[in-house]
Amino acid sequence: MAEMKTIGVVGGGQMGSGIAQLGVVHGFQVWLLDQDPQALARSADYIAASIRRLVSKRALSQAGGDDALRSLHCTSSLEELRSSDFVIEAIVESEDVKKQLFRDLDKIVKPSAVLASNTSSISITRLASATTRPHQVVGMHFMNPPPVMKLVEIIRGADTSDETFTITKTLAQRFGKTVVCSQDYSGFIINRILMPMINEAFHTLYTGVATKEDIDAGMKLGTNQPMGPLELADFIGLDVCLSIMRVLQAGLGDSKYAPCPLLVQYVDAGRLGRKRGIGVYDYRKVPELVKPSARL
Repeated sequence: MAEMKTIGVVGGGQMGSGIAQLGVVHGFQVWLLDQDPQALARSADYIAASIRRLVSKRALSQAGGDDALRSLHCTSSLEELRSSDFVIEAIVESEDVKKQLFRDLDKIVKPSAVLASNTSSISITRLASATTRPHQVVGMHFMNPPPVMKLVEIIRGADTSDETFTITKTLAQRFGKTVVCSQDYSGFIINRILMPMINEAFHTLYTGVATKEDIDAGMKLGTNQPMGPLELADFIGLDVCLSIMRVLQAGLGDSKYAPCPLLVQYVDAGRLGRKRGIGVYDYRKVPELVKPSARL
């Protein structure tokens, strides 16, 4: 494959914005796509502000910051991604929606391009089946927030080629990330372990074993985690946690992955976490913690 120069990122939410920022800071032309003009504008503002902070902290030169900002192109048209060498999907965690996007991308982007998904749990093999290039489809799961977290989880579908894996790993390393590789099983590595822990924390709260504060303090101080599991769930989004638990339950066929009723109830009530101002904790009392709603 020729040298990679242009990256497409689909999804202007928290993850897509962070991935796009990584791209421009590391010397790529990036086309960032979102169908919602407001989400796209928020994403562009977020990236610009992040790059200005990097410059102010001297983590990036002024010239490097200017180059990065000039390398970001925002669009609402899939056609603008036609010349991308590598496309990363970071939209809603829905298999049907992702499959339709991959069908559309497959028809538009050049035949040599790799199509990657930032999915945290959905089968790469099934997503690849929606395309005519399954050997060029791969999972590239960034941790949140992408510019800060050092890990990228690469997932090989049943047909993912060695060349596609190598290209994806090289890109992740160029972003300064450490790579772990997972086979295509529900939840992959990270969420196969993390989400049942979060779900068990909800069960611990649901059954009255302890308060939310004591559960989180116990896990932070007792296991040296930077966030307690309930606080982390709010940060990720309770709707995302619930979706992943349902994928795990369906994919692995084990009742131990059934979502806790309290988690389901919170999502039904619209208590989705920080992005809504309320989840397990109420962030409306701390305005600086509440960020504009963004699609993950």
